[in-house]
Amino acid sequence: MQVSSLNEVKIYSLSAGRSLPEWLSDRKKRALQKKDVDIRRRIELIQDFEMPTVSTKIKVSRDGQYVMAVGTYKPRVRCFDTYQLSQKFERCLDSEVVTFEILSDDYSKIVFLQCDRFVEFHSQHGHYYRTRIPKFGRDFSYHYPSCDLYFVGASSEVYRLNLEQGRFLNSLQTDASESNVCDINPVHFLFAMGTAEGKVECWDPRTRNRVGLLDCALSSVTADTEIDGLPSISALKFDGALNMAVGTSTGQVLLYDLRSSNPLIVKDHHYGLPIKSIQFQRQLDLIISADSRIIKMWNKDTGKIFTSMEPEYDINDVCLYANSGMLMTASEAPKMNIYYIPVLGPAPKWCSFLDNLTEELEENPESTVYDDYKFVTRKDLENLGLAHLIGSSLLRAYMHGFFMDIRLYHKAKMMANPFAYEEYRREKIRQKIEETRAQRVQLKKLPKVNKELALKLIEEEGEEQQVTRKRKQKNLPSLLKDDRFKVMFENPDFQVDEQSEEFRLLNPLVSKISEKRKRKLKILEELETQEQEEEEEPEGKASDAESSESSDDEKGWVEEVRKQRKLLRQEEKVKRQERFKEDQQTLLKPHFFEIKEGEEFRSFKDSAKKQKLMKKTLEDRLKLEEKLGTLNVSDTTVGSKQATFKLKKSEQQKKQQEAEKQHRQERKTLRRSASHLKSKRGRGRLFH
Repeated sequence: MQVSSLNEVKIYSLSAGRSLPEWLSDRKKRALQKKDVDIRRRIELIQDFEMPTVSTKIKVSRDGQYVMAVGTYKPRVRCFDTYQLSQKFERCLDSEVVTFEILSDDYSKIVFLQCDRFVEFHSQHGHYYRTRIPKFGRDFSYHYPSCDLYFVGASSEVYRLNLEQGRFLNSLQTDASESNVCDINPVHFLFAMGTAEGKVECWDPRTRNRVGLLDCALSSVTADTEIDGLPSISALKFDGALNMAVGTSTGQVLLYDLRSSNPLIVKDHHYGLPIKSIQFQRQLDLIISADSRIIKMWNKDTGKIFTSMEPEYDINDVCLYANSGMLMTASEAPKMNIYYIPVLGPAPKWCSFLDNLTEELEENPESTVYDDYKFVTRKDLENLGLAHLIGSSLLRAYMHGFFMDIRLYHKAKMMANPFAYEEYRREKIRQKIEETRAQRVQLKKLPKVNKELALKLIEEEGEEQQVTRKRKQKNLPSLLKDDRFKVMFENPDFQVDEQSEEFRLLNPLVSKISEKRKRKLKILEELETQEQEEEEEPEGKASDAESSESSDDEKGWVEEVRKQRKLLRQEEKVKRQERFKEDQQTLLKPHFFEIKEGEEFRSFKDSAKKQKLMKKTLEDRLKLEEKLGTLNVSDTTVGSKQATFKLKKSEQQKKQQEAEKQHRQERKTLRRSASHLKSKRGRGRLFH
């Protein structure tokens, strides 16, 4: 059993741990339980609560005694008796089950909708009847007052099958191209279906008319959500007479009041995955929504997250055991998960011992820090040669390792590594040497690219450190040490061009400041060369010149700006004069263009004529076309008029027609008659 906590809500995973294979004998199972600690400490709430490969749907009967699940492979249904905590029966099916419904209070009446359009009915003894619907089904609901089954799927129609009469009734014609899910309100029996266009249609089964339409696709799009395509409806669930929750294929859950077309709240899972299941928890006013990755529990009034669970495998279906804190999931794994959340409610009657177990765990919580114990992993135990103590009372299992007595740990370490004290002494000596080296004057190594910019950043960093020491503030990270700006001091493509106009206008005092920095750079380079030659650390001197010239820089800032602007204007004048001289020297020559063969030159008058024609009325244009012969207007016998047009043919079409005529004439001249091959009457056949 694993325990997790989120928002101070404890979640107990009862199906955690390894499961034993079915083909093992009872004797071998008992032997494994004695040897393996994980198998001994696991809780198997329901025996063999799993599928061969994958479980797709899971439901609980209304009396709470039976848990039914469908899965593959091979397609099958398994029924588990909670009173006996074991499997009651298993039935194999011909094809995979899309969804199923338990019509009775127990397992005696079940309906399966299969992927090959078949609807299969099972009774207490087994298979009872099988029929087929016209199109592939995706979901169905049972209307108890009329005993009708409503099927939705890859069609615009909703098929109705009456179980009392045993025949199909007239289907409901909807405006949707396809439907994904459906549900019937348990109070007033309103039928609702979610379409692929992101709409929910509500129908009254008594009059068989549509009474409402909700556009959920538009309501699900908010300022924070990012949607690639049109969201379709993937989940639908009623709560009481007036509330309805809708899940979309883009990961949003919308809560509606049937009296309003606007959602009360929109909750986004932020994964972009279709919502698989929606459940209501009425005791705490919670909504349990699940996609294939996460199960979220949130308040239906505020939308605040209560808790969440992320199983190891993808989720296919979620089932909440009524009036309890138990939750069951069908996932893409053989094992079906069972979770117990004490905050949601008590444990069911058939496993009431869970309440006592969780209370004991809460009363005696395991502390994570021990003064007299040392936490070690399995690898540490192997290095110390204590792996044989796993499972004994000397080791206490916790998380991914074990707790052991600190005295035993020290003894084992001394035995495993007798020279540990020498290593500790060397490490201490090395640390002291590094501390003394840090007190010496260290040269600032500048990068190869943008040396002046790096020197400027170092100076600003030193000034900021002095200010932060006085104000007792936190130091900001340096750009030189930031990996995001590393390329700026390594790649020569990022070298700052100090001669550009932008740089000179933004930095008017760059000339004087750069001179000071160049002095510093020369001093640093000289010191580096001395260090390489003498292999000693010289003391740098480059800080006295700054204080004497700082006041002069502040006074001459305005003058430097003016000088830079004058220089830029003079440079622009020189560039203009050079361009003017180049323009005078260049001679313009006329360019001639040749027309392709087979094309005629059309003057610009044709376009002017077309514009004039477009401005004329339809009557004038028809008269002009009658004169040209392209239009022929004639009266019919009925009294109306008939107009025939001759479309203008392009030159390419005319050439193609002429070529076809020439080809036909050539074929006529070359063709030979075959009249001599015919047989005359009275004569025998020429060919045998």
